[in-house]
Amino acid sequence: MQPIIDHIQITVKDLKAAEPFYDKLMPLLGFDLSKKSKGTVAAHEFDVIEYCHPLLIFAINSPREVFKDETVHRRKPGSLHHLAFKASSCEEIDALYPEVVETGAQIVNPPQYYPQHGEKYYALFFKDPDGIKYEIVFEER
Repeated sequence: MQPIIDHIQITVKDLKAAEPFYDKLMPLLGFDLSKKSKGTVAAHEFDVIEYCHPLLIFAINSPREVFKDETVHRRKPGSLHHLAFKASSCEEIDALYPEVVETGAQIVNPPQYYPQHGEKYYALFFKDPDGIKYEIVFEER
């Protein structure tokens, strides 16, 4: 087996409020909105929006009613700390930066080198409207 991720599902606080943000963000990350789909998984009490790419399906889910008012925090046990998408170059990250700003993302750190993660580790860090942290990274390995 190879360590390749097939799909990722992120639970957001309000699916309808999150959808416009992700509709702007996902094309920047290589997803084609014409491949977007919506559905309901009644057995598990959630609605889902999937952004499909041949290499990865990324989905956002509605929360269970009992959890809808909880605060998102990446340091809670079981929580997603952050999700990093790989860029092909530092220049690609620099070009994406103003477009990520346009999505309404909260910029945590602008594109720059982060030597604490590696000598040639270049990244942009941002959060979605719920505070879920993302990264776009390039590192020569």
